[in-house]
Amino acid sequence: MYRFLLSRQWVILTLLALVLIPTMVRLGFWQMHRYEERSARNQLVADALAAKPVPVERLTSPGHTVTSSERYRTVTARGRFDTDDEVVVRRRTNADDEVGFHVLTPFVLDDGKVLLVNRGWIPADGPSQTAFPKIPAPPAGEVTVTGRLMPDETTEASGIKDLKGLPDRQIMLINSGQEAKRLDARVLGGYVAQTAPKPKGDTPEPLGSPGDENAALNYAYALQWWLFAAAVPVGYVILARRERRDREAAAATATATAEQADDEEKETTPSSA
Repeated sequence: MYRFLLSRQWVILTLLALVLIPTMVRLGFWQMHRYEERSARNQLVADALAAKPVPVERLTSPGHTVTSSERYRTVTARGRFDTDDEVVVRRRTNADDEVGFHVLTPFVLDDGKVLLVNRGWIPADGPSQTAFPKIPAPPAGEVTVTGRLMPDETTEASGIKDLKGLPDRQIMLINSGQEAKRLDARVLGGYVAQTAPKPKGDTPEPLGSPGDENAALNYAYALQWWLFAAAVPVGYVILARRERRDREAAAATATATAEQADDEEKETTPSSA
């Protein structure tokens, strides 16, 4: 009844099903792996944001690489802003996707070490791209800064090219190693996204809090791929049975037509005397 499965059309269909099933199963496992990764990251972020603030030098030091468990931890530091060596980070967007700059100001601690503080976003509304923008001044004198600890930016992690030959006091990436060479100082690893004190007039515009990644979407995609994988053999069986029924119906029709033709031929053929 199913000899038609050996036809070229059905052999190709069978091979296609045998390829699709394991491919969809693997895609489902890949999406589940992404779900687990995103869920773990969301938990790390939540734990970091919920942790009590600690002095910045408890978590980082010159040359230190900020780890994933230290990222977003709230830290505090006591010192003064050094606006003479302030720089801006090019091509950064705010919450409304407007392109501008991040303001990066060295913060000299009481022990002489330097902490890089990202004070927030300002618009790129200067007379040209090469001109240094006008930046609101930070609090003068000694002050306590609070913010989220962030790792050094790299091209590999951010996708941002570290362009050379930029205008004076403009950079592409926030990197403590590069800033240590520029400042000729002991710069703590990573940088801090400032959350307090709040800037006057909300400028520079404070950086937004890290959001949760949509891990549930990956979970739904995993289930979807596995349902697709299960649907392939079911669909294959349904198609094969339909093909069998159609062939049986066609064969029955052909047989009935042949028998009717034979009967008509006998009726029209004269019998011999």
